[in-house]
Amino acid sequence: MSPYYHVCFAVPDLRAAMRDLSSAAGVAWREPRDGRIGEWDYRIVFSAEGPAFIELIEAAPGGPWGDTSTPRFHHLGFWTSDVAAGAERLAASGFPETFSGCPYGRLFAYHRLDSIGADVELVDQRQQASFLETWQPGGPPMPVIDEERA
Repeated sequence: MSPYYHVCFAVPDLRAAMRDLSSAAGVAWREPRDGRIGEWDYRIVFSAEGPAFIELIEAAPGGPWGDTSTPRFHHLGFWTSDVAAGAERLAASGFPETFSGCPYGRLFAYHRLDSIGADVELVDQRQQASFLETWQPGGPPMPVIDEERA
């Protein structure tokens, strides 16, 4: 089983994106939540079914999600055994870090893969229990990238 667990779209209108994906593909959603990281406020929601989940983020342009004035694919999310080691591995492989939540107490990092026109997000496995509690109560643990073997 793959440690891939979500795809994320940055959108200017969270409710419209939720409505349209529900209408077009029957996607059911959890309740959106407000958040803040550093100086950036955002709204976030995950699909009710998964993995793989669909994540939508609505935020002002200029923060970790870049230009959010138009909808776009932002990243693929993966669990990792060690976000710092994973970030180092990706940077050494030529995939530069575009944002790290670590300085803000959030154990994730985005790395750019120009070949797909988006980022890969590594999320530390220590966040998984909280993710499941919030977005998939009772959901089973998900696999992680073992950074010692990667």
